[in-house]
Amino acid sequence: MRLIPTFIINASCRAFVISAAVALLSFVASRAQTSSLWDQPASSLSDQIAAILGPGQAKLTIRNLSTIPTDQIPVIRKQLEQNLKAHGVLTSGAESANAIRVTLSESAHDRVWVAEIVEGNETQVAMVHFPLNAPARSQAQEGMVLRKETIFAGSDPVLSASLIQNSFVALEPEQIVIYSRTENGWHEQKRVSLIQKRPLPRDPRGILIPNASGSGFEAWFAGARCTGTSTSGDWAVHCDSSDDPWPILQAGDANASATLSAFYNSARNYFTGVVTPSLGVNLPAFYSVAFIPRPVGGAALLIAGIDGKVQMLDTGTLKNVSGTRDWGSDFAVIRSGCGAGTQIMASGSGEAASDSLRAYEILSLEAVPASAALSMAGSVTALWSAPDGKSVIAVVQSPTNQYEVDRVTALCN
Repeated sequence: MRLIPTFIINASCRAFVISAAVALLSFVASRAQTSSLWDQPASSLSDQIAAILGPGQAKLTIRNLSTIPTDQIPVIRKQLEQNLKAHGVLTSGAESANAIRVTLSESAHDRVWVAEIVEGNETQVAMVHFPLNAPARSQAQEGMVLRKETIFAGSDPVLSASLIQNSFVALEPEQIVIYSRTENGWHEQKRVSLIQKRPLPRDPRGILIPNASGSGFEAWFAGARCTGTSTSGDWAVHCDSSDDPWPILQAGDANASATLSAFYNSARNYFTGVVTPSLGVNLPAFYSVAFIPRPVGGAALLIAGIDGKVQMLDTGTLKNVSGTRDWGSDFAVIRSGCGAGTQIMASGSGEAASDSLRAYEILSLEAVPASAALSMAGSVTALWSAPDGKSVIAVVQSPTNQYEVDRVTALCN
């Protein structure tokens, strides 16, 4: 007869075992709850990536620019890998012809996960938004969608333009042309030659700004300044020679927090870096600048230098902004109400056959795509914010040297 040993557990041991079991269950539940926070956004982002890439292999990299703890990145990576594998996309850290670059970032209110899908020389963007410090939504919100509307088309170059009352005012390299609206479209009403005492640069620039009353404008171009006023549809335009600084940003505009003027190098096509009022910092020569809001309050100055670098002047210090390698020389601020509320609209670098516009959010010192690229019908030669700040205006030169002026707006998904 075989005896079966009997173990006697006293009360203290029994209490220890129960306590350990409860602690283990609590740990597992906590890990499961934290992990489940990333289920929906990881699934949604993987669906979008797979729809773009299709079955195959790709190198997956993840950058964390958010407040997500470092120990959660492997959890997120595993969920992305599993979801992608279910779609036939195998990921690895090895070199591959395809790449998936995921950036985890956040705004003041939302988390923003952006995936750049690289296939050869082509890059496409997928994106999800979900609330900060809250469970993921049942359906993750996709990024902004850009829409364009052509408001004018013609055969002459346009440096700047504005809709004023019922007229379309276009600043050209050597003249100002005013069009009136008719049933058949725009009809030329007035043409004024500009004072020109020096040869124009290859890519001249100009600024045309409606006045506060909405009944006229001021315009600046190389070596001259013009004013125009309309009385009952009859326009009077007057131009004078001028080397005064150009008002590149004006307080009261939708996206400008202060007035800023800059001296233009009329022998070239850029601003010298000398501005008024002085900002207390020596700015580089630049093509474009814009005020952008900062999460902690106030505004910073974003600068597109002639050396191809994009820098931010914040709290008296110039800092380089990464993620801008594909930007061209022009950008403008749009107050879309999507995501963080305000984005930078930047043109492409000009390396592609046709140009594009894309919205970005500046998170810390990183430019993160906030929309897919919007293809334009040629090269973007000028870009500026509309007076209300809710759209941007782009001048596009087609391969056949035709010009169109487009209004670009953003829709939130």
